[in-house]
Formats: sequence, C-alpha cells, structure tokens
Amino acid sequence: MSTDETPRGKCVICGKPQDAKFKPFCSKRCADVDLNRWFSGAYAIPAEEESPGELDSPGDRKD
Repeated sequence: MSTDETPRGKCVICGKPQDAKFKPFCSKRCADVDLNRWFSGAYAIPAEEESPGELDSPGDRKD
C-alpha cells in the first residue's frame, strides 16, 4: 500500500467504503437509516426485569 492511500473501513449499513465526513457510514443516507433504526426501536438492549422483592429500597444503600 502506498503512503497516499488511507485504509478505510466499510459502512456499517451497506458495506461501501466509509466517508470521513459521515464515519462510520458512507453517506448521509446511511447515517439517516441508522438514526431511524434507533428512533423506531429496531436497536434495543435486552434486559431482565427484577421482581419487586429484589429491588433495593432507598434506605438499604450502603455507600
């Protein structure tokens, strides 16, 4: 690889080469697609709900 080439990753949405202006995306369109996925709830972190007996009451904290 010559010194004038900069290694670029791939767009996380479509796989095209990243554009530094929209990193880690290749374009504004892919950045908007990702933003829409966040707003629509397509990206979510799974969580387990705790039963009421497992929750700490405010007076139980040991700081």
